[in-house]
Amino acid sequence: MKLDIKKTIQMGFGFLSICAFWQMYNALIPLILTGTFHLNETISGIIMAMDNVLALFLLPMFGAISDKCRHRLGRRKPFILYGTIAAVILMVMLPVVDNSYYANPTAGKEALFIGILGALLVAMGTYRSPAVALMVDCTIKPLRSKANAIINLMGAIGGIIYLAVAAVLYPASRTKGIAHINYLPVFIIVAGIMLISLCIVMITVDEIAFVKEVANYELLHPEENLSVEDENGNEVLPKDVKRSLVFLLISVSLWFIAYNGMETWFTTYAVKMWDMAVGAASFCLLVATAGAIVFFIPSGLLASKIGRKKTIILGVAILGLSFLGGFVFTIIHPSFSPVLYVLFACVGIGWAFINVNSMPMVVEMCKGSDVGKFTGYYYTFSMAAQIVTPIVAGWLLNHVGYITLFPYATAFAILAFITMLFVKHGDGNVEAKRGLEAFEDMD
Repeated sequence: MKLDIKKTIQMGFGFLSICAFWQMYNALIPLILTGTFHLNETISGIIMAMDNVLALFLLPMFGAISDKCRHRLGRRKPFILYGTIAAVILMVMLPVVDNSYYANPTAGKEALFIGILGALLVAMGTYRSPAVALMVDCTIKPLRSKANAIINLMGAIGGIIYLAVAAVLYPASRTKGIAHINYLPVFIIVAGIMLISLCIVMITVDEIAFVKEVANYELLHPEENLSVEDENGNEVLPKDVKRSLVFLLISVSLWFIAYNGMETWFTTYAVKMWDMAVGAASFCLLVATAGAIVFFIPSGLLASKIGRKKTIILGVAILGLSFLGGFVFTIIHPSFSPVLYVLFACVGIGWAFINVNSMPMVVEMCKGSDVGKFTGYYYTFSMAAQIVTPIVAGWLLNHVGYITLFPYATAFAILAFITMLFVKHGDGNVEAKRGLEAFEDMD
C-alpha cells in the first residue's frame, strides 16, 4: 500500500495553520511585551513559556477527549473547527489592544492583553493535538513516518509564509525610527491563512472514511508484539532499549532548548545588537526555515543510507557550529551582514536533519499500539524544554547581556551531541535505495 500524498497534504493544512500562527507568536509577542508594555526580558520570557506550560496539560487532555468524541464529522475535525475559529477571533484582538495601550496606557488594558493572550493559548491547545492525531488516525502504521515528513513540510511552509509576509510588511524603510509598529495587518493575514487552511481540511478530508480504510488494513495485517515480559507478566522495554530511549528523550530536550531559545529571542536580539528592522530580522528566520524545507526530503534519504542516529548527530553538529558562528560574527562584526543568511541556512539544514528523524527514532522503540504513548513522551520532553528555555535565555539576556544568546544555544547543542552518542536503538533498517527508487513508495 502506497502513501496517498494528496490526502496527506490536505490533512497537513491543519498543521500549516498552526505553524504559521506559532511563528508569528514567537516573533512578535516578545517585541510587543518588551516594546509596548515595557516588561523586562525575564517577565516576557515567563509569559512566552506559558504556551508550553499549558500545552503539557492541554495537549494530552484534549487528545484524550477527542479519542472519545463521536461527532458526525469524526473525532478530530470538530476540535480543529471550533479551536481554529476561537483562536482567530482572539488573535486579531491582540494588536487592537496593543495599539490602544500605546495610544493611552492603562493597567486595565495591560490586564486585558494578558487575559486575551491566555485565552488564545487555551484555544490553540484545544486543537493542536487533534490536528496531529488526524494524520495518525488516517494513515496506516508503516506509512506514518513518510506522512509525518510531509506534515512537517507543510508546517514549515506555514512558517515561511508568515516570515515572507513579515519581511514585506515591515522592512527597515517602514519601521526605522518608528516608536510603535502597528501589527494588525500581519495578524489579519495570518488569521486569513488559518481560515483558508481550515476550509481545506473541513472540505477535503473525510475523516470517517479514511479511518475505516486504516481499520480494514490493520485487520488484514495484525502487528507483531515487540515487547518483553517482566517477572510479573507485564510488557516492558528491554533495559538496553529503555536506556537508549531515555538518552534520546534527553537529547530531544537539549536541542529544543538550543533551537527554541534562539527562535524566541532572535528577533529581539537582532533589533538590540545589530539595529536591524523587524522585517530584516524575520528574513534571517525565513532563510533558516527555507533551509529546513529544502532539506526535509534529503534528510530522510540520508538517514536511509547512514541511519537516523548518524543523521541526527550530523544535524546537531551543524546546528551547534552555526550558533557558534553567530557568536563569532557578533564579536568581530557588530552589525548586519549577508553572512548571517549563510549561518541561518545552516541552522535550517541542521534542524531538518534532527526534526525529520527524531520522532521516527522514538516510535521505532515501541510496538504499534504504543505509538500514541511514545509520541506523548516525545512531546512531553520537547514541550518541557520549550517551557524552560525562554525563561532562562530571557534571564541571561536581561542580567548578563544579549551577547549570551548564541553561546547559550551553542552549549546546549553540544550537550545534545554528547547524549546522542549513548543512543543505541531506534535506527530501524538502513535502506540501500538510490535516486528515484527512494521515492517509489510515495507515488
